[in-house]
Amino acid sequence: MVYLTLFFSAFLSATFFPFGSEAVLIYDILQGYNIYYLLLFATIGNTLGSIVNYVLGYKGEEFLERKNLLKREKIDKYIKFFSKYGGVTLLLAWAPIIGDPLTFIAGILKYDFKKFLILVAISKFSRYLFLALITLY
Repeated sequence: MVYLTLFFSAFLSATFFPFGSEAVLIYDILQGYNIYYLLLFATIGNTLGSIVNYVLGYKGEEFLERKNLLKREKIDKYIKFFSKYGGVTLLLAWAPIIGDPLTFIAGILKYDFKKFLILVAISKFSRYLFLALITLY
């Protein structure tokens, strides 16, 4: 149950919901749960949440804009940033505030999904590994 809770908190925190999985991970580490499973479930959940953002961008940009859930100015700002620096920006998918919009913009721009998946998974795993290491030491 602990691993599923971490998975879902990581999943939600990677979407546009204001939720953080870091505290859950740190708590679980301090409780002595298997670090490898914790990293695996957190990374998979967080990566899947980013895939949701990608699909929303890929399929739903016009709908979200029409419903006034998305402002064109913000989209243009992130598109400019993504276009300038390329797919390597997805290594910032872990970052608060900019990470979720970057994964969304990758979908809008129809960025290669295999590259997206690899870069985002590396980004998410690296953040959780860093948190685990500073928690353990």
